[in-house]
Amino acid sequence: MYGERKIMELETKVVEKRRYSDVLASRYASTPLVNLWSAENKVVLERQLWVAALKAQSDSGLDIPKAGIEAYERCILSVNLKSIRERELRILQDVKARIEEFNALAGFELIHGGFTSRDQTDNVEQLQIRDSLLHVRDRSVAVLAHLRTKSVEFVLLDLCGRSHNVPGQTITLGKRIANWAEELLIAFERLEHLISVYPLRGIKGAMGTQQDMADLLGSPEKALAFENRIRQELGFGSVLDCVGQVYPRSLDFEVVSTLAQLGSACGNFAKMIRLMAGHELLHEGFREGQTASSAMPHKINSRTCERINGLLNVLCGFQDMTSRLLGDQWNEGDVSCSVVRRVALPGAFFALDGIYESALTVLAQMQVFPEMIRQELGRYLPFLSTTRLLMAAVKKGMGRETAHGIIKQHAVVAIAGIRQGGGNTFLQRLAEDSGFPFTREEIQEHIQSPERGLSEMQVQKVGRRISAVMEAYPAAVQYKPEPIL
Repeated sequence: MYGERKIMELETKVVEKRRYSDVLASRYASTPLVNLWSAENKVVLERQLWVAALKAQSDSGLDIPKAGIEAYERCILSVNLKSIRERELRILQDVKARIEEFNALAGFELIHGGFTSRDQTDNVEQLQIRDSLLHVRDRSVAVLAHLRTKSVEFVLLDLCGRSHNVPGQTITLGKRIANWAEELLIAFERLEHLISVYPLRGIKGAMGTQQDMADLLGSPEKALAFENRIRQELGFGSVLDCVGQVYPRSLDFEVVSTLAQLGSACGNFAKMIRLMAGHELLHEGFREGQTASSAMPHKINSRTCERINGLLNVLCGFQDMTSRLLGDQWNEGDVSCSVVRRVALPGAFFALDGIYESALTVLAQMQVFPEMIRQELGRYLPFLSTTRLLMAAVKKGMGRETAHGIIKQHAVVAIAGIRQGGGNTFLQRLAEDSGFPFTREEIQEHIQSPERGLSEMQVQKVGRRISAVMEAYPAAVQYKPEPIL
């Protein structure tokens, strides 16, 4: 009864929609990126494009009064979203509503000549995407620089390496961090390529033929020159030659999938922190006065790393959303993609930006506990050297599978004994096996100290590659993340 009565009350009066903040923008992404994608900024960018088009059309010989251009310029920043929304509710066409608003402010009707809606929206959205890619590039550099610092700092800190989360061989903490640094480098190279080739749709008109602009300016040559000038105004290196009303939405998928690949390295790094924190080997950092668990006072949770992994799931969700646009364009275009794009494009950038802000915070505050790492290493060290014994036996002339079987037999029995509370009998059992070609002393020589293989060399190689990136973008290296909640 209560539910029915409440519904009836709502039907009898107009309910104002309460303001709701996009959580990705308000809680996770940094201020510059949120401002770039704000509704106000998009209106400003559109108006700047209209004014640039008026100037270019005037220079092409179109009779456009100088006073009109100046009037539009004066009101570029006078953005009233409520007024624009009221116009859109009346005419149900968003671009037309913004045209009417801009004309009313300027007192002229000069803009949008030879344009279709997508000439305005696609190009402006591509401008936002391109500028966001540059933002992401700089944040990627900052993360790479921090990963390099940490990998070098801990390049000689021996660590129990794990596969399937089970102790395997000795590595170093620096190498483990450098693993994710190289993954980010691979994605960064893809990002750099994308930025270098990312094309502008251009001013193509309703069906992509540029007929309207050629008619307006008087020739195909003038239409092409006009488009080239707009390309230069927006700072793009190239423009698409042949599109319909919209540019291929597969380009949006390429952008978002690149962002997802960039986020993967930080996700793996965060998962590493969470797993190692569970063994008290290191932690993401814990500020004075901070509370982790509301119930258990002693707990120090990896909350920021959990955030990174959560945001990566969100980002991959946006990748899936944009993948649904592939192969779904109707002839010269339709608007079924608009809902997905309005949500997924800014959302994907916000999610990655939140990942980067969080990763930079963790890299600046993380704590490493070398003594706990050494204790773990000592507990597993005899078994971490089994591959060295295997290689030594092969070099001695023993068949690999035969040697593998003997070592495995004694290692498994010894581990079982340890799990029952006994001592480590591995070395003794192996030395007493007549089929194994080494004495107790010779076995001890092979396992007396941790061996990290080429870990140090690998870290140095990755570090040199990151150094080249840092030299190319020195200002980006200095970035400090905004305080996170």
